[in-house]
Amino acid sequence: MWPLILFLLIIVSGCEHEELNSSNSQPIQRLSQESLPGKAEYERACATCHDGSLKKAPHRDMIALMTPGSIFSAMTKGVMQTQASNLSDKERQQIAEYLSGGSLGQTVKKIPACQESKGYREGSQIVGSNWGVDLNNTRYISSDIAGLDSTSLGDLAIRWAIAMPGSTRVRSQPAFGGGLVFVGSHSGSVYALDPDTGCAVWEFAASGEVRTSISVSEENKQPMIYFGDVLANVYGVKSDTGELVWKIKADDHPNATITGSPTFYGGNLYIPISSLEVSNAIDPYYECCTFRGSVLAVDGLTGKEVWKTYTIVEKAGVTGKNKIGVDVIGPSGAVVWNSPSIDKNNNQLFVGTGENMSSPATGTSDALIAMDLNTGEINWVFQATENDAWNVSCGLGAEENCPVENGPDFDFGGATIVLDTSAHGPLVIAGQKSGFVHAVKSITGELVWQTRVGRGGIQGGIHFGIAARDETIFVPISDMEDGKSYPDPDRPGMNAVDANTGKIIWSTLHDNRCGGREFCHPGISQVVTVIGDMVLGGAMDGIIRAYAIDNGKILWELDTTKNEYSSITGAMAFGGSFGGAAGPIASDGLLLISSGYGLYNHMPGNLLLALEAREISD
Repeated sequence: MWPLILFLLIIVSGCEHEELNSSNSQPIQRLSQESLPGKAEYERACATCHDGSLKKAPHRDMIALMTPGSIFSAMTKGVMQTQASNLSDKERQQIAEYLSGGSLGQTVKKIPACQESKGYREGSQIVGSNWGVDLNNTRYISSDIAGLDSTSLGDLAIRWAIAMPGSTRVRSQPAFGGGLVFVGSHSGSVYALDPDTGCAVWEFAASGEVRTSISVSEENKQPMIYFGDVLANVYGVKSDTGELVWKIKADDHPNATITGSPTFYGGNLYIPISSLEVSNAIDPYYECCTFRGSVLAVDGLTGKEVWKTYTIVEKAGVTGKNKIGVDVIGPSGAVVWNSPSIDKNNNQLFVGTGENMSSPATGTSDALIAMDLNTGEINWVFQATENDAWNVSCGLGAEENCPVENGPDFDFGGATIVLDTSAHGPLVIAGQKSGFVHAVKSITGELVWQTRVGRGGIQGGIHFGIAARDETIFVPISDMEDGKSYPDPDRPGMNAVDANTGKIIWSTLHDNRCGGREFCHPGISQVVTVIGDMVLGGAMDGIIRAYAIDNGKILWELDTTKNEYSSITGAMAFGGSFGGAAGPIASDGLLLISSGYGLYNHMPGNLLLALEAREISD
């Protein structure tokens, strides 16, 4: 089957991957949603608003990304309680199961609460206080901080494993702080875990899936953590107790979401805002599209807005008609999928943007943008790909909403890195889904170099991001088949690039070891992390590898799909594709990896794995 069509079917049908059976941990196939009784109840009670007629109601495609429990909770005690008041609990359950494709009655084994724990200890080592490890987003952790290097690899042992409850994907990057591990989940729960045992010190229930990392701050009197959910809610929570301090809606568009992790600096939280409206366009009667990407700065203590800057200045309006006479709305898109990097010396923030979702294309899509930290004013824009207006209706034979540009969909999905180079001074460097890495001057946005590292494609190219140590950039390549034809061959694997020149230093390409497994691919979509003298990257084949930073030699690997892991929950955990922005993270000899990406044509999994290393000898 054409992979792109399968990718779209997964979105539209509510991510119908296999679901966990907690009694024996084996995945079970979800029921066909068309056969579920909730279909009739949804069409009777919900479709009028959520099939696109009511502009302020989340589209059903957005709701389908939630777990059945989250949807049921929204109708019984959440934002949809009033609208669902005339429904019985049975009808609410049927609707939740129809939309999600999962079973609400399925028993989910929870992470056990700690019987004994040292709890939150202010002043303990913080690693991953922001998603990029440091404000520059280099994703570099020294051996001293990590407590491991390449000599530790042969002695890695499992400390604990968790089957993340109710999850088929694990895409919230953990963070260390206060002697605890903080992590979000597919189910919407955010946990503070004891790093020694994995037990839960506390659990917080967000309104939807938490795909972001957890930002940790002890800058204020009250230690706080920050995160966003799939419904575009952003939270400030007490680190020691899990008590909610504030919650805001980052954007009032019904299809807004938080994908990139917020960055905390100087008392403010800088929030990238994206959208899934791009999938709504598959409906030829949908007036596509109205969402504009943005960055929102809020006060870390209160959640009050400091400034908000849209990537497209002009508000969307009617620009014409599509092929069946429905209004075309634009300009739209240029969403911000990635976590902002910060150059505190020059008081700037940097993000990359995605494609436009409707015509006309703008000068700020597929671009790197610099903003003033204090005001949000745009200082410069570097556009890598012009005229990239695209949405999921393009190329499906039902292209009524496809923009006239019909672009290649070459977002900047991964984050920018700020790196001080000996040849050019401070540069902003980012990888694009086109397969190119771009380096521009941080003060002016002037292009210094650009290098093609991968073939490129709808899922990369370079998908969720790069890493750096000193003056070397480490570039993972996905090059997953997406149904399109490209002039260049695919190059799945890991690469090192000189930050001064853009020249490729080494490349380690992956053989295809999938053996015909469904949803398995050899490339690297997930963001990577540099730990000491090695770079760690998890691939879509379920294998995480450690590469020597000087020559790319594979030093160690672990196939998370080969075995099941005994989880502290009592269920069995299993790995899948590595995907999303949940890269490896390490502190004090503990390495955390997140395996499973049951979304967008990738292997599902539910594994959060803690590996411990021996002490590094002198």
